[in-house]
Amino acid sequence: MLKQNLSQKLLQKLSPQQIQLMKLLQIPTATLEQRIKEELEANPALEEADDLDDIDMKSEDDLYEDSFAASSTTDDENHEGSSDDDYDENYIEEPVSKEDDINIDDYLGDYMEDDVASYKLNAENYSADEEDKTIPIAVESTLQEHLEKQLGMTDLNEHEMQVAFQVIGSIDDDGYLRRDPISLVDDLAFSQNVMTDETEINKIISVVQTFDPYGVGATNLQQCLYIQLSRKLKEEQVFYPKGSDILIDLQNATLIIHKYFNEFSKKHYDKLKKHLSLDDEHLKSAIEEVLKLNPKPASGYTTSTRMMHYIVPDFIIRNDNGELELTLNTRNAPELRVSDSFKDMLRSYDKSKKRKKPTRGQKDTIMFIKQKIDSAKWFIDAIRQRQQTMYKTMYSIMQYQFDFFVTGDERVLRPMILKDIAEITNLDISTVSRVANSKYVQTEFGTKRLKDFFSESLQTKSGEEVSTLEVKKILTDLIKKENKRKPLSDEKLKNALREAGYNIARRTVAKYREQLSIPVARLRKEL
Repeated sequence: MLKQNLSQKLLQKLSPQQIQLMKLLQIPTATLEQRIKEELEANPALEEADDLDDIDMKSEDDLYEDSFAASSTTDDENHEGSSDDDYDENYIEEPVSKEDDINIDDYLGDYMEDDVASYKLNAENYSADEEDKTIPIAVESTLQEHLEKQLGMTDLNEHEMQVAFQVIGSIDDDGYLRRDPISLVDDLAFSQNVMTDETEINKIISVVQTFDPYGVGATNLQQCLYIQLSRKLKEEQVFYPKGSDILIDLQNATLIIHKYFNEFSKKHYDKLKKHLSLDDEHLKSAIEEVLKLNPKPASGYTTSTRMMHYIVPDFIIRNDNGELELTLNTRNAPELRVSDSFKDMLRSYDKSKKRKKPTRGQKDTIMFIKQKIDSAKWFIDAIRQRQQTMYKTMYSIMQYQFDFFVTGDERVLRPMILKDIAEITNLDISTVSRVANSKYVQTEFGTKRLKDFFSESLQTKSGEEVSTLEVKKILTDLIKKENKRKPLSDEKLKNALREAGYNIARRTVAKYREQLSIPVARLRKEL
């Protein structure tokens, strides 16, 4: 039996506008332009502003001094007491299904009284010498094109040429041929209907390995270095007499790579001296010849799949006689506004409906226009809130780490976690995390990741809390100054840090060393 009852529920839902703002906060400046282009293509009511004189934007200082009411409301009301687990990106607010549920007259009245203001995304806060300049891009041939030109100077027949093209096409961006011969045989049979065998494949690979750059077409690092040394030794024999020092060094280096590569890669120098009957000086000279080689022979050439990635800073901090100035890098974004043509259509509808009752088709049209205008206004407002939230968060980080931005010394970085900035800005931790993720700041001391400023604290012997970044900096300095003949072990590094006043365990030293991409002591050893 059905029963009716009255109950109250407290639900937390995110509107499409709030979801849109969260997604915009996550993307860096480098991809913001593409996101805006996508919105311009999807929404005809949104367009780029043509007349810069009609555009009004607050300065960065005004942005920070604002109450941030819209941004704070979005975060505080919808995230308080919640985590990212409560956030559902697939949630879509139920659309209004009936046209009668929306009073078009009221909407038109409100809209006509309060015209949609344009919003400038680009800040005119840079000097004349920073204006955009066209950077010429060099036109270079790819590695494959370079190899194919050399292939044309060989005496291979038509069938072998087809095999050679397949081999060249299988060379990766580093210049290595990582596919085995049997796989190449299958590739030719299925993709080009060319029948061959492993013997012919190996023959063609040997031909390709004679091409410039030396070492191209090798299957592994050992073969790559051995090819380069063999070719170099052959060339130097023309210019230097037999028994000269350089030829002896090259011969020793070739022997090391050919027969004792494992000992060389693990830096077992004592074993190498014993096997080759060499003293420290001659072994060092031979190893120096190896170090001159290129482990990635294709590095000097462009490839068909390689893309250049540049870091575009999201923030810029300048030091003006001890006063830090923060600006947002918003020059990549165009100026946005609601299309004038959509405004005119609203005005025309407003006039025509006074003369005669609008038809169903006209109402449907005006509903479409309203939806697109609302969407455009929401997007412009989301961009504005993004700029405000990003500036507010970065300003707090700049003040928190003021000493670093003035001096550039990583040892003065304070312990800082997301919660610290969230409490200062009155934003949710998840919002601060979105701002810090994949964002960069340009300083006088280089471009830094925002995430690098966040670190846990470590207690010293005196009870003072210091940033783990400070400990990593001192650890790096200790390793730079160590005797490379007898590198410091993790245990000795721990003792050195403890003598400096840092209470740290050996396993923590090992963890920090790995995070800094510093190898173990044995692999740091030099002759």
